[in-house]
Amino acid sequence: MIKYLIKFFCWLHNFSYKATSFLATKNNNGLHPKHRILNYHQFFIDNICKEDIVLDIGCGNGAVAFDLAKKAKQVTAIDIRHKNIAVAKNKFSTPPNLEYVVGDATIYEFQPKFDVIILSNVLEHINKRVEFLIKIKKLAPKILIRVPLLTRDWLSVYKKDLGFEYRLDKTHCIEYTEENFKREMESADLKIEKYFIKFGELYGIINCLDLQD
Repeated sequence: MIKYLIKFFCWLHNFSYKATSFLATKNNNGLHPKHRILNYHQFFIDNICKEDIVLDIGCGNGAVAFDLAKKAKQVTAIDIRHKNIAVAKNKFSTPPNLEYVVGDATIYEFQPKFDVIILSNVLEHINKRVEFLIKIKKLAPKILIRVPLLTRDWLSVYKKDLGFEYRLDKTHCIEYTEENFKREMESADLKIEKYFIKFGELYGIINCLDLQD
């Protein structure tokens, strides 16, 4: 009986999280309030230079790409969903140094080289992550990564231990621990220059070791 009650309240917790996110976004003109509260855009802005050519993979509604374009020389923002790109173009202006592309970054053939690649809450949606990292590391000397942690709180770990739904998003292939994040970077022959944890997410500055000439 107790386990059924726990399962119900875990489900209720998941449901209320999603419902609150949905309503909070509606109440904020279509932009999730986490952009303001987490202030995660600043991490990416602080780690690019004015002369950088930036690739933002999985740009979503374009909020990060738009802010990056205020500083970077050129930004290419790609997303697999036509709807996301349409929202980005509608919600934000498109300055001359910002280009939107609809495409699947796991198979898309990028032509130019970049200075920085942005992966903001993207890697966890990809099944073959190491293969993907090996592909894109040839495009730039630096990758900036933000991923959600399974170890964000005790409850998410407890849900997983009980076999209940624990993911923040059902499209996540993984939610990370520090250990499996480090293991994936090592498997892709990538060097973690620096990382830190904030609001249950891991932010990493990654150096690519074997760029093609």
